[in-house]
Amino acid sequence: MTSLPKLDHAVINVGYEMDQAAELFAALGFQLTKRGYHSLGSINHLMMFGSDYLELIGLPSETADKPAGRPDIAKAPAGLNGLVFKTEDATATHAHLDRLGMTKAPPKSFTRPVEIDGGEVDASFTTAHLTGGLVPGGRVYFCEHHTPDVVWREEWQQHDNGAKAITEFVIATEQPDVESETLGRILNTDALPEGNGASIPLQAAKISVMAVGDYQERYGSLACPMGDRQSIFGALQIQTDDLNKIRRILNAMKIQAPFDDQGDRLLVRESNFNSLFEFIE
Repeated sequence: MTSLPKLDHAVINVGYEMDQAAELFAALGFQLTKRGYHSLGSINHLMMFGSDYLELIGLPSETADKPAGRPDIAKAPAGLNGLVFKTEDATATHAHLDRLGMTKAPPKSFTRPVEIDGGEVDASFTTAHLTGGLVPGGRVYFCEHHTPDVVWREEWQQHDNGAKAITEFVIATEQPDVESETLGRILNTDALPEGNGASIPLQAAKISVMAVGDYQERYGSLACPMGDRQSIFGALQIQTDDLNKIRRILNAMKIQAPFDDQGDRLLVRESNFNSLFEFIE
């Protein structure tokens, strides 16, 4: 039996506003790693969990008036825009995507320096990307970590809001059948019917590909707006060890983030960067 695919991380695009984004996500109780500088020209902060993580990706503000070295970031809407799976061999994964006719770009290798114990080492990665537009809500790719011990470190995995893992990645789309079939093919797994859409099981998580109406019913007034887009990456479900931790943080915030406490789950909207979080225990 083939093992289920694994989520590696989710990405929130913050464009040229990384300073503001880092401040806002820290205020929500996440511990952010120090700012990273990719060899590709992008910058990031990570929120590390047990086996996955949440990434803020952006570009240096001082380059805003220059041609973008990462147009996939500069031209993308702010908000949740990256769905990333683990791979142990990005070259083999690229070959798989190529056989499916679902990739055009070769694998991409890059690094970023990481400060550990007073010294500096390079974290290194190779990624294989799905062709843009096949899942219109954002970028879908696979990441091979050559240096996982530099990325997953216990001192970065403690969060004031108790966050431990991403347990669900929600896509809202006008074509749930098409998008779930695409994801099922690239992951070599079956999409299971769920409501008017489908779910795709992962190890310790799942992807929910939802019809727009189902998405709006689930999240109510906190649902991210579709605008003129036919598909969006609509929400992340995050497991916490104690919902009271995020409750206390939200109630103490000077500038209140919109939220809806439903007892067994707590919805939080980070409106500046169009991101919706569903905290559960």
